[in-house]
Amino acid sequence: MTKLSVNINKIATLRNSRGGNVPDLLKVAADVQKFGAQGVTIHPRPDERHIRYQDARDLVPVVYTEYNIEGNPVKKFIDLVLEVKPTQVTLVPDADDAITSNAGWDTVKNKSFLQDVIAEFKSNGIRTSIFVDPVLEMIEGAKETGTDRIELYTEAFAHEYGLGNTAGIDPYVASAKLANDLGLGINAGHDLSLDNIKFFKENIPGLLEVSIGHALIAESLYLGLENVVNMYLQKLK
Repeated sequence: MTKLSVNINKIATLRNSRGGNVPDLLKVAADVQKFGAQGVTIHPRPDERHIRYQDARDLVPVVYTEYNIEGNPVKKFIDLVLEVKPTQVTLVPDADDAITSNAGWDTVKNKSFLQDVIAEFKSNGIRTSIFVDPVLEMIEGAKETGTDRIELYTEAFAHEYGLGNTAGIDPYVASAKLANDLGLGINAGHDLSLDNIKFFKENIPGLLEVSIGHALIAESLYLGLENVVNMYLQKLK
């Protein structure tokens, strides 16, 4: 079964919009695990517009499944990850002003930088994953960085699937097969939803984990958080 890691950034966005502690981020993290999710994901950005750096620290005693922290490996982020020591760190090349992640790493041009960052995290016992587009050259480059896993950036698939174009899965299938051959673990995330997750999972060989936030939280407004978590788990079997 592919593991479900719930990204709780949107909960922090809602909390921050009014100040205070409603909704309670820590309670939501505890609840999604109680409901069956096998991981919790956060993506703190430098401006802390949703997840705050202190949230990452406060979640340590709460997350008893897999704890995944995503972000651009600037010094402040690296220091945070080394302090918190999550299960996994996912490196994402987003700009400070990005609304959301919108591209994977160029693993060829950034090979040396990624090698250094990944080596530091791995020496501290933290599993590493890097966010990549479904491009074979980038998958091969990822292998050279020393990363444990890749996270396939799935926005293009989700867009095409929404238009009825199931062939949009093809680059992801090819990328997954190459990653498997290279011994890289495969994660995926971005715009995955209840509508497309089953098709994606059934076609991607060796898919270990998906990280889902925006769609899952939006769907939960209508269907309830516990129901939605379990609906994903059923589709990921």
